[in-house]
Amino acid sequence: MFGVVFPNRSFPIDISTFTQIDTLHWVLDMNHFVGEAYDQIGEMCIFLLNNFTLPPDKALAVYVQSPGSAFTFCGAVTLSRPSAVLSLQWPEAGSAAQMQLTAGDSAPLSAKIGISVEDAAALPSLDVAAERKIERLAMRVGENLFNFMQSFCGVDGSKLVVPMDILDRWFKKFQERAKRDPGFLKSFAL
Repeated sequence: MFGVVFPNRSFPIDISTFTQIDTLHWVLDMNHFVGEAYDQIGEMCIFLLNNFTLPPDKALAVYVQSPGSAFTFCGAVTLSRPSAVLSLQWPEAGSAAQMQLTAGDSAPLSAKIGISVEDAAALPSLDVAAERKIERLAMRVGENLFNFMQSFCGVDGSKLVVPMDILDRWFKKFQERAKRDPGFLKSFAL
């Protein structure tokens, strides 16, 4: 049906390594691979096998779960997108419950990866990692601008006052630094 690879960490893993919960849900216990170092696994490649035909309106959704937390959606594959490298954003251990692929009354003792057959239209986005990277990038650029502006602020009563050309000055400095240091822009995407 599907296979999984943890880049630079594993050989291809097939569905037999997962525990099947029911006909539509599978769980991989991360203790099998890394024990408590599950959060060191940052990427996963999932792919449909050639002989598996997923209905066109369905997707294989991927979720991650830290010990004591709920499952968090990471992305999905479909017939039109039969493979994907997904960024695994592990939730904080012990956070509030959302979707449980295991019995609701039993708290998980280890991190898990859950695979679920779901309606593709019901999923938020097939590439959650790309959306999170864009969001992080925007926040870091905004933070850079805020810090730059704050260093030039004056106080007028209860208002902060900045020079009129502050955006031009920041943008020019930002561009110059990006030209000088190619790693500068990459640091915003981390």
